[in-house]
Amino acid sequence: MLPEERYAAILKMVEEKRAVTVSELTEALNSSESTIRRDLAALDNIGKLNKVHGGATAIDVFYSTKDDDVSIRQSRNTEQKNAIGKYAASLIQENDFVYIDAGTTTEALINYITEKNAVYVTNGAALAKKLAQKGCKVFILGGELKVATDAVVGNEAIACLQKYNFTKGFFGTNGISTKSGYTTPDVSEALVKAEALSKCSEKYILADPSKFNSISPITFATLGSAAIITTVLEDQQYKKYTNVLETDKP
Repeated sequence: MLPEERYAAILKMVEEKRAVTVSELTEALNSSESTIRRDLAALDNIGKLNKVHGGATAIDVFYSTKDDDVSIRQSRNTEQKNAIGKYAASLIQENDFVYIDAGTTTEALINYITEKNAVYVTNGAALAKKLAQKGCKVFILGGELKVATDAVVGNEAIACLQKYNFTKGFFGTNGISTKSGYTTPDVSEALVKAEALSKCSEKYILADPSKFNSISPITFATLGSAAIITTVLEDQQYKKYTNVLETDKP
């Protein structure tokens, strides 16, 4: 296969999948890893795709390994987070057993919780305190406290989750993409998220529009495993994979 033919095939796969790995490309194009890596570098240099570790993403897909401190994230997209939090809070009913993931968007949810006859479990230290101050019955997971994100993580947290069966769960995410699903930079947080999500009957990912077409290193859930609550969905392709609830939609 000529280089130009490989370039065309690679770009077609990237356009369709939004993100591809080197191994996927080597298999599909019957080429060596070194050849594919050179092709990706060439296409990246001319602005046709984004070359990332282990593969490539579409130009409109942002790839990030950074996990910003919670104090930085609290100041971002506050209007959207509040709208998402208010909508999510309206879903909580009497006698629900609710899991709330650590995060700034899920923290916005707590500001709008009015249902006191539900029981809450969280791995967010600040979230647990806020819930208790509102007069809610709340349990916090045991484990290691990750200061940057104010999240309790580790094997002890996972063991705590295994005994629970939640009616509803609300989760944050660093990235959402059709290829990689829901992603986060930290493996310890990903493991807790995945375990908690598996214990929920109804599962919601709370995400402002900036999280879409973005990929972090670790996938904690597939796209179809949870519904998404956002303000407005700009890329309608996501509705092919899961239920998307838009707060700004009449």
